[in-house]
Amino acid sequence: MAMAQEDKHHLMDAYTPAQIALLVERGGVAKVRLTALQTATLGVLAGAFIAFGAMFYTLTITGSDLGFGPSRLLGGVAFSLGLILVLVGGAELFTGNNLIVMAWAERKVSSWQLLRNWVLVYLANFVGALGAVVLFYLAGALDLSGGAVGQTAARIAESKLSLDFSTAFFRGILCNTLVCLAVWLSFAARSVAGKILAIIFPISAFVALGFEHSVANMYLIPIGMLANGSGIDLAALLRNLLPVTLGNIVGGSGLVALTYWLVYLRRPPVENR
Repeated sequence: MAMAQEDKHHLMDAYTPAQIALLVERGGVAKVRLTALQTATLGVLAGAFIAFGAMFYTLTITGSDLGFGPSRLLGGVAFSLGLILVLVGGAELFTGNNLIVMAWAERKVSSWQLLRNWVLVYLANFVGALGAVVLFYLAGALDLSGGAVGQTAARIAESKLSLDFSTAFFRGILCNTLVCLAVWLSFAARSVAGKILAIIFPISAFVALGFEHSVANMYLIPIGMLANGSGIDLAALLRNLLPVTLGNIVGGSGLVALTYWLVYLRRPPVENR
């Protein structure tokens, strides 16, 4: 009986930040050791998972009479589905994999392994997101509510494409700071319910605040272009993805991964004797 109560108490305790740092580091090492086929397959899944969250977001804010802030908040909660699927279901997401920098800073992952993972996962995320665009379009989901969902999708894409380089870059920084914090917090939880709860608030915040997520944009911009009656303009899409991706790297790798590495994992230099 006492043992059962102790186990239950253990499950209720969150991992400490120092323990999370070690878990994230070990996770980074495990990620770069996946085969190319495993990494690519899980990357395609992640692109599709984030697209599902983006689809849900688009539907949720369509026709909402709650007002600007509450509508965005509700849409952010819906979008959280994407990262929940990635972290609980298991997939490789470029923005979350920026945390591999912790293992890189510890010299347990080489620069080549880090870049290989990022490039392969990024491209696979793109494939998964575009595949979801095709399926969502062919399913006629843009015609829901008399075409109102399609109109919402078109407005979202137009808004993202109107951003200048600097604005997209800084919104990318802020976005992936929150995304990587969501991943970080999910490592603190010992249960699925705890992981989901840890994910929802940071993700809802980045969506409600209008920050920019590169993988989400791989879906949101092409589907909006199709909803607008035009084909997918790859050049315009890449003009958005470049600054957003760079910003995501700075936010996730710099403001989260390197910061926590400095606090919890960096070893003090050995003094010369």
